[in-house]
Amino acid sequence: MPKSLNPIPALSALAAAAAFTLIAAGCGTNTADTARGRVLFIQKCGTCHQLAQAGTTAQVGPNLDNAFAAARATGGFDSDTIEGVVKAQVENPRPITDNPLVSMPAELVTGQDLDDVAAYVGQYAGVPGAAPPKVPGGPGAQVFANNGCGGCHTLAAAKAGGVTGPNLDEVLPGMTPAEVHQSIVDPNAKIAAGYPANVMPQNYQQLIPADQLNQLVKYLLDSTAKGGGGSSGSSG
Repeated sequence: MPKSLNPIPALSALAAAAAFTLIAAGCGTNTADTARGRVLFIQKCGTCHQLAQAGTTAQVGPNLDNAFAAARATGGFDSDTIEGVVKAQVENPRPITDNPLVSMPAELVTGQDLDDVAAYVGQYAGVPGAAPPKVPGGPGAQVFANNGCGGCHTLAAAKAGGVTGPNLDEVLPGMTPAEVHQSIVDPNAKIAAGYPANVMPQNYQQLIPADQLNQLVKYLLDSTAKGGGGSSGSSG
C-alpha cells in the first residue's frame, strides 16, 4: 500500500471532496470489523506504511500516524473522516509520478475488506499513545498478536480461533524450528493438506525482524503439544 496516502496538507482537498461525501452517504452505518481490519492492514499495507497500533514500521509510503495526527488533534478530522479518506485513496490511488513502481495498486482491498481496513485506520491513525495490544505469554506471543496470526490460525495458547489457515495445535507438533521458520517465511514451500497455495502472505521475512521471528518460532513450538525442539529458541 505505497505512497498514495499522502500527509495531511496533500489530503485536505480529498478529505473535503470525498470523505464528507462518504459520511453523508451513511458510511457510519456499515458493519466494519476493525479487528479483522488490523489483520488485513498488517498483511496488505504494513510493508509500506507505518502505523503504531499495527506495529508496522515500513517507510515506503507515508507514516499514517503522522499523516492524520495534527488534523485529529485539532478536531479537523474524526475517525469517520479518516475512514472516508482511506477508502477514497484505496479506491482511486494517485500515481507517484517520480516513482510509479511504488504507487499503490488499484483495488488493493475491496468490498468488506476495504470497509474493515478503512475503519481500522480511521479508529487508530494519529491517536496519541496507540500501540499494539499487550498480550500475556512473553515476546513470542506478542509477535503472534502484533502480526495478526490469530486472524487466520487457531492456537489455544493465544486464544485464537482463525480458520483460514491450518490449526496450529494440530500441525505444529513434531515440527522442527527450521520447519516452522520456513512455514512462516516461505509458506508455499510445503502446503498443509486441504489448503490452497498463496493464501498466507509471502512477505513475513520482510515484515518481522529476525529476532522476532525466532521468538515467534519458539513460542509456537513451546505452546503446542509435543513441540519438537521448541525449547531451543532457534529457527534454523
